[in-house]
Amino acid sequence: MTPWQHKLICHQTAYIDPNADTEWNDILRKKGVLPPKERTQDEVEEEALEKQIVLEQSSVVKTYESMTLDELDENEDDFSEEDEAAIEMYRQKRLAEWKATQIKNCFGEVVEISGQDYIKEVNKAGEGIWVVLHLYKQGVPLCTLINQHLSELARKFPQTKFLKSISTTCIPNYPDRNLPTIFVYHEGEMKAQYIGPLVFGGMNLKVEELEWRLSESGAVKTDLEENPKKQIEDKLMSSIRSTLPTRKDSDSEEN
Repeated sequence: MTPWQHKLICHQTAYIDPNADTEWNDILRKKGVLPPKERTQDEVEEEALEKQIVLEQSSVVKTYESMTLDELDENEDDFSEEDEAAIEMYRQKRLAEWKATQIKNCFGEVVEISGQDYIKEVNKAGEGIWVVLHLYKQGVPLCTLINQHLSELARKFPQTKFLKSISTTCIPNYPDRNLPTIFVYHEGEMKAQYIGPLVFGGMNLKVEELEWRLSESGAVKTDLEENPKKQIEDKLMSSIRSTLPTRKDSDSEEN
């Protein structure tokens, strides 16, 4: 702006109300000729109110992730429309976590059932529930061993329902030669079955081996990195190889 233009504008503004809400005044304020327009008390209060509303909404958005399901319901009216989708997703997430916690905490031991309990405890176990059922008989050593292993696994995997039942009370005339028997179910559908002593490897069965076998069916989520039975087999084969004569030793004996 040239000096004479500035002088002309200043001369013109001498006759202008600086607080008037006109387009020309807006131009002069942008140029720095006029000072900023003075705000009324109502405008100041309105702006403060708007800032408070934004702050409160922001606070709700920032804290809803720390709310319980009940608190989400109580504060539902405080959420803005933009937040409703995110809030609903979070609510579903918390609900799923709650269900998982309930499932995880509702087992933890091997429960004895009879044939009358079968439908309720196995077929109607519930959505997402894995069931491990051991059919056994008193006086069968391998059945006793497996019950001990299952008690340990039930504590380790409380989200899985572990059951046991005397074979003939659950299935009439069930043959003893099929004992021990383990059935694995998921949501009432059979996923795996292990029948007879040979399947379990006899009295040498380790709890880790049974855990691995159940993990293969999906009944438990093991932290074992590989089949422990394979490690035993590898050690056994290595021991056998070390006792076998080598070709060099055989040639030496012949000479």
